[in-house]
Amino acid sequence: MDCPAAAGQRFTKEGEGWRLGWDAAAPCYKGLLAGASWAVELTEAEFHTFRRLAIEISQAMAAIASELMEAERLSCEAEADGLWLEAEGFPDAYKLRFILASGRRCEGEWEVGAAQQLIQAIHHVTLF
Repeated sequence: MDCPAAAGQRFTKEGEGWRLGWDAAAPCYKGLLAGASWAVELTEAEFHTFRRLAIEISQAMAAIASELMEAERLSCEAEADGLWLEAEGFPDAYKLRFILASGRRCEGEWEVGAAQQLIQAIHHVTLF
């Protein structure tokens, strides 16, 4: 199920402890990331970078799973264009944290359940 956001369209996906949004008509900050008690708007480039890094991290965590012992935790980081993302925990249950180091600078974090739902949702977002 893709969620296209063509010119002039907007969407919000959310669950317990997370929210993801897009407004193609917004003049500057088209993307939205939110946790249980925080929210930050992102430029189009920042949102695309976040989406790409989140998918890369989820794929890396899945790929590493076969190399770990059952109770072994891991940390995986990805960085690009002033955005840093980290997953920490087990390959199928991890927290997700980001730091935006450009412009207004901010950071956010999702606990395990929210992070898994956010990752699942971001895999289904297609922006044109």
